[in-house]
Amino acid sequence: MTGIRKLSKGWGWLLVTAAAIVLVVWLAGGFAGGDGSARSGKTATATRLPDIKLVAGGKESSSSPAYDDYLAGYKNAARPEAEIVIPAADYARAGNAEVRKLRDYEGQEGLSVYTGEKGEVEWKVRVEEAGLYNLSLLYYPVEGKSSSIERSLKIDGRFPFEEAGYLQFDRIWDNAKPEIERDNQGNELRPKQVERPAWRETVFKDSDGYVTEPFRFYFDKGEHTLTLTASREPMVIHRLKLFQQPEALPYEQVKARYEAEGGVRETAGHMIVVQAEQAVAKSSPTLYPLSERSSPGVTPYSASKVRINTIGGYNWRLPGQWLEWEVEVPETGLYHIGFRSKQNFVRGIYATRRLTIDGQVPFAEMNRAAFRYDSGYRVDVMGGDDPYLFKLDKGKHVLRLEASLGEFAPLLRQVEASLLNLNAMYRKVLMITGTKPDEFRDYRVEQRIPELLEVFRTESERLRAVSARLVELSGQSGDQEALLKTMALQLEEMVEEPETIPRRLETYKTNTGGLGTWLQQAREQPLMIDEIYVASPDKKLPDGGLGAGDKIVHELSTFASSFFIDYNRIGNVAEEKDQRTVTVWIGSGRDQANAIKAMIDETFTPQTGINVNLKLVNMGTILPATLAGQGPDVAMQIGNDLPVNFAMRSAAADLTQFSDYEEVAARFRESAIVPYKYRDGVFALPETQTFNMLFYRKDVLAELGLKVPETWDDVAALLAVLNKNHMGFGLPVVTQAPNQWTTLPPNSMYATLLMQNGGQFYRDADTESDLDSKTGIESFKQWTEYYTDYKLEREYDFANRFRTGQMPIGIADYTTYNQLAVFAPEIRGLWGFAPVPGTKREDGSLDRTVPAGGSGVLMLESAADKEAAWAFMKWWTSDETQTSYGREMEGLMGAAARYPTANIKALEQLPWPVEDFESLEEQFRWVEGIPEVPGGYATGRHLFNAFYRSVIGGIEPREAIMDSVQYIHDEIRNKQKEFGGLRE
Repeated sequence: MTGIRKLSKGWGWLLVTAAAIVLVVWLAGGFAGGDGSARSGKTATATRLPDIKLVAGGKESSSSPAYDDYLAGYKNAARPEAEIVIPAADYARAGNAEVRKLRDYEGQEGLSVYTGEKGEVEWKVRVEEAGLYNLSLLYYPVEGKSSSIERSLKIDGRFPFEEAGYLQFDRIWDNAKPEIERDNQGNELRPKQVERPAWRETVFKDSDGYVTEPFRFYFDKGEHTLTLTASREPMVIHRLKLFQQPEALPYEQVKARYEAEGGVRETAGHMIVVQAEQAVAKSSPTLYPLSERSSPGVTPYSASKVRINTIGGYNWRLPGQWLEWEVEVPETGLYHIGFRSKQNFVRGIYATRRLTIDGQVPFAEMNRAAFRYDSGYRVDVMGGDDPYLFKLDKGKHVLRLEASLGEFAPLLRQVEASLLNLNAMYRKVLMITGTKPDEFRDYRVEQRIPELLEVFRTESERLRAVSARLVELSGQSGDQEALLKTMALQLEEMVEEPETIPRRLETYKTNTGGLGTWLQQAREQPLMIDEIYVASPDKKLPDGGLGAGDKIVHELSTFASSFFIDYNRIGNVAEEKDQRTVTVWIGSGRDQANAIKAMIDETFTPQTGINVNLKLVNMGTILPATLAGQGPDVAMQIGNDLPVNFAMRSAAADLTQFSDYEEVAARFRESAIVPYKYRDGVFALPETQTFNMLFYRKDVLAELGLKVPETWDDVAALLAVLNKNHMGFGLPVVTQAPNQWTTLPPNSMYATLLMQNGGQFYRDADTESDLDSKTGIESFKQWTEYYTDYKLEREYDFANRFRTGQMPIGIADYTTYNQLAVFAPEIRGLWGFAPVPGTKREDGSLDRTVPAGGSGVLMLESAADKEAAWAFMKWWTSDETQTSYGREMEGLMGAAARYPTANIKALEQLPWPVEDFESLEEQFRWVEGIPEVPGGYATGRHLFNAFYRSVIGGIEPREAIMDSVQYIHDEIRNKQKEFGGLRE
């Protein structure tokens, strides 16, 4: 019996073990069909995925290779010396473009052609010798929206390579006045920048800076078609030219040529100093002169006063940005060139500049002049310890420094290619495993994606090679290559243990996101310049102010000055006899406050004689400060809820009392003013206005065979495909207010559905909530079903998920465009935005209504000089001021800071690409404001509560919203009762 028991026990364990093995194999797909699908007769989705097609400019460009691949296909092609000039006026066709011929335009003899900011112009050209040619354009940057001119080039009807879809042509800027002005405190004011257009010939090159040499285009013998398509800004073109751009020789050959010429000798006794802030031309209005007060090594210098003494800095960081100076030399000969500069921005690698003299690179080494990291100012002589000699003829010369990626360009290009491949693999794995893989399941991703391990192996080797080259170039190991090594290591581990790929997916996504950020930051190479030296070899370049003693004296002088100078005073300070002063509070950031104060001192005060005391404060203090009688006259950048809250307490001034109010209000759309209306008055002017747009990944939708949805029915069909492939659709995030003092606005998705169905938030003269109406209840039900039936996520990071393709489509505030343009440069051209899906009306048309958000500027009832305060508000919201401020913010903080102004004309003047602005304008027609009412703060809060009771608590939507509406009713009634009699 004992033996039988033992035998039975052994067999029992054997059977249990076998059953367990069967179960595990079955769960892992071991008993699936040959393609991994279950034996249910259904084919598993995403087992074989189509290759990703890159899309540029809205059209598939899988047939357009990258420039490197394009050039590799013609590495043995000839470089004919022929020069072929194509007069712009001889164009063959103009499609959907504003084109007109101009004779002798701006001093350029003959016919030129004006081309608008959209459409295309086509030319025919006959090439007698096949080979690679450079292509140049002689153009004049006519007045536009102050941004760079953008075009794309097709040859014989197609892009020769991807980069030809993004060509950039610069405008020319200079200081408005030749002399720098000072305020009444003796501080110098930053000069305003204005355009100084001139004819310029530019060779077609890479606008991203990844290709440092001008593009070469291959032409067969015969007739060809060149097509320039406009995407931003107008320009006048005089000619195009096919030619060979001469390559700069190495310095040793140039030096040998000097010696062979005999007559060229080293000069003696000359020291020419040019103040860098006196640049005569710039490629961007953001390259304005700056004030440096932290170092005694700058000229002019003052320990206590503001002096405009440098140029560049963080504003001068992107490839292609340039500055020009005029230098006059007294005699022909050889000179040294040096710069007093500061490069304390980029560690690990160095900032690179391309130096040209009179439009030509003097020798090859000046294509990549290096400015290495240092904490303070120093004198950089071109050539270092053995300085280069530059030949300059007697007279004036134009010296240009252009930001360049130099030797780092091919490395960044490699990382960008790697990132695109890694993101593509992430999406393929995601389609199999989903975002939360089962850690006990073997998905066999390496078998279902045959190329996966090879891509990981290749990219790991590529990233390690780039990392090693970075160390070689910089001469040290630093944080620049740390992320590359981390990513490479993870890829190696996943190749060695492919079964761990699903559970490493989250870390993998994080690292690829970091790689994209690294790529963005590595392109930025700022540099500050104080002085430029052109000196004879026998002259020693000045190094005054750079010693330790100078720094000690500087610190002591600054410390002593702090006892006598109020550094909180910016710009002109009102004299006692001048009583016209407005106190303005701003609650954003110091950069914004400094920019606004500079604009006030440059334009508002000189024009009106009204001084402005601008203070940067926490806007949460405005209510207690006003109650205490210590508040401002004007408050800027306030939320939409604040004006009505102040108005019902008689603390805000009614702007309709001013005779020219209607004229000022015409600057904005009616929807922007709605939140500031209370009874018969208007209590603020709009500053910004934002609304939602539909963002989508062109490449991923094409990969899945999907189109951009037009209606909510289209969205439902699209969701089925996305869910099948473990991808998401982003609706506006449903989140609670950060604290109890912050008003939570109604969710914009619910507001969209409500308004598109003809609903409203309030009824009976805004005394009751209308969310309990039939439309309000049905809209709430439709909203919650996206989360209960389709399992959409309530909170997420849209930018990151959109970047990786995990969430290839979603609805978000249109300012997300700015973030993506900077945050995810590797997917440029692979995404777009369009109006939100609409609801069909009875007549068959689409209603695309969306709610507006934004901020405003408020005048307090306690303002001592209301006319002066009104003058400031009119100036601030004017077309010119809003346009200038928007461009200033974009220059200061990049495209991510593009200003969402509520001023209609100013928005049109901001540098949006034409196609994108047309989409924006189309949606803008459907924007509606949400009224603010006493007690209205309860609407967003209780709508949020109803949503979570329905989606998380499982309560029927109608019941959830009806319960919440009762609370909203009560709050509105209480406030109406409390404040109803304050204003008649």
